[in-house]
Amino acid sequence: MRIADVLKNKGAGVLSIAPDTLVSDLISGLVGRNVGAMVVVGPEGLVGIVSERDVVRMLHDHGADALRRRVADIMTSELVTCSPDDSVDQLSAVMTTHRVRHVPVLEDGRLAGIVSIGDVVKTRMEELQAEREQLAAYITQG
Repeated sequence: MRIADVLKNKGAGVLSIAPDTLVSDLISGLVGRNVGAMVVVGPEGLVGIVSERDVVRMLHDHGADALRRRVADIMTSELVTCSPDDSVDQLSAVMTTHRVRHVPVLEDGRLAGIVSIGDVVKTRMEELQAEREQLAAYITQG
């Protein structure tokens, strides 16, 4: 299965945040929307990604002062991305290698969606279930 299929099933909507947003507002957005990460978009386009893990690290290093910092101070700017034509297996390997749980999907340099490790696991579980059903049907018909 391709990443384009995953986006078709889950939707291509992406939550984004500006780099100058306060971390306290970021946390409200993450909790309010029940998501683990947001892409960071500035005037020049996609500039980073920020996750719950980034927030926890900043809180550990700077305490409550972290809440008054900007998203740009904690975001990951060296992005790991994929394309809609990549396979779910390829993306799974990339996520494991780079130890990331959220990957923006770029198509022709534009943000086309975001895929989480949960999306990858769900897709793989659906594939395994379909294979199981096909094997069971083959055995009972054979």
